[in-house]
Amino acid sequence: MFDKLEDLLRRFDEIMNELSEPGVTDNQTRFRALMKEQSDLTPIVETYKKYKKSKQDIEDSLAMLDEESDEDMREMLKEELSAAKDNVAKLEEELKILLLPKDPNDDKNVIVEIRAGAGGDEAALFAAEIYRMYVHYAEKQHWKVELMNVDEIGIGGMKDVNFMITGSGAYSKLKYESGVHRVQRVPETESGGRIHTSTVTVAVMPEVEDVDIVIDEKDIRIDVMRASGNGGQCVNTTDSAVRLTHYPTGIVVYSQTEKSQLQNKDKAFALLRAKLYDLEMQKQHDEEAELRRSQIGTGDRSEKIRTYNFPQSRVTDHRIGFTSHNLEGVLDGDLDQILDSLIAADQAAKLTKMQNSGN
Repeated sequence: MFDKLEDLLRRFDEIMNELSEPGVTDNQTRFRALMKEQSDLTPIVETYKKYKKSKQDIEDSLAMLDEESDEDMREMLKEELSAAKDNVAKLEEELKILLLPKDPNDDKNVIVEIRAGAGGDEAALFAAEIYRMYVHYAEKQHWKVELMNVDEIGIGGMKDVNFMITGSGAYSKLKYESGVHRVQRVPETESGGRIHTSTVTVAVMPEVEDVDIVIDEKDIRIDVMRASGNGGQCVNTTDSAVRLTHYPTGIVVYSQTEKSQLQNKDKAFALLRAKLYDLEMQKQHDEEAELRRSQIGTGDRSEKIRTYNFPQSRVTDHRIGFTSHNLEGVLDGDLDQILDSLIAADQAAKLTKMQNSGN
C-alpha cells in the first residue's frame, strides 16, 4: 500500500510542476485532464502527508522520551505519543478507503426513473412523493433537476417519471437508491382506515455520452406526436413530443416536457442511452454474482431495499439494517444519514473483500 502511496505522491508532484509551466492552458484537453487527475489525487495526497507527519511525531516523541528524565515532561510526551499513534491508525484506515478502486461512473450526472408498482393509485401517489424527496435532496446538494418525462394521474400521483440530476458526484450518492421502495400507510383513498402496502421501483442510471453507447440508426424508430396530459399552454398545439423505439431490446422512451421537438428528441436519446448502458451494467452484475453479493445493493432492481412506515414514522433500509424515526424529514430530502451509512457499509464490504483476497 505504501509503495503505491509514494508513487501517487510523486505523480502528484509531477502534475503540479506541469500545471505551473507557462503555456499549460494552450492544450485545453491536456489541461483539463491534468486538473481532473489533480482533483482525484488531492484527498489521497493530503491524507498521506498527514499520516507521514503523525509517523514522524511518533519517532520524535520516542527519541525525546529516551533523553528526558523530568517526570512531568515524560507524561506530556507519552500523551503526545498516544495521540500520534491513534492518529496513525485512523489515517491508515482512511487511506485504505481512499485507495479502493473508484467506480468510473461516480462523477457522472444521473437519470432517475421512478415507476409505480403494486398498489394502484396509492402506489402512484407514493411515486410522486419519492420524486419530490429526490428533488428536495438535490436542492440541498445544489444540484440541478430537469424533468424528462412524466405520466401523471388526476389525483396528484405519477405512474412513472424520468428526470436528470446534474451535479458533482450525483451518481456516487444516488446509485444506492436503485430497487423497490415500499410504503405502509392508510391510503387517502381508503375509507376503512386499513394499512396498505404499496411499492415503487427506482432505477438510478449514470448519464452516458454518445461514445459510451453507440446507437445504430437502423435499430431505432422515431415517432413524433402532440404532447398529452398536464403540460400547460401550447402542450397540445404542436407535434413536439418524441417517442423512440429500440428494436433490439424493445425499450420505448418518450419525452414531451419541452415545447421544442429537437429538445425532446435530445432528452429521449439521453434516456435511451442511459437505459441501454444500464442494461449492460445489469448483465455484468448477473455475471459477477460474487461481486454483487459483496456490494450494498447497487444493481438488483427487484431487491426490496427500503420501507417507509407512516404509522410508526419509521424508515428502514433493509440492506444494512438502518432505521430512522424521522420519516417526515427523509421525505423532505434529508437523505444524508441514510446515504452516508450505505456508503460506509459498501466501503467496509469492499475493504473486507480486498483484505480476504490479499490473504
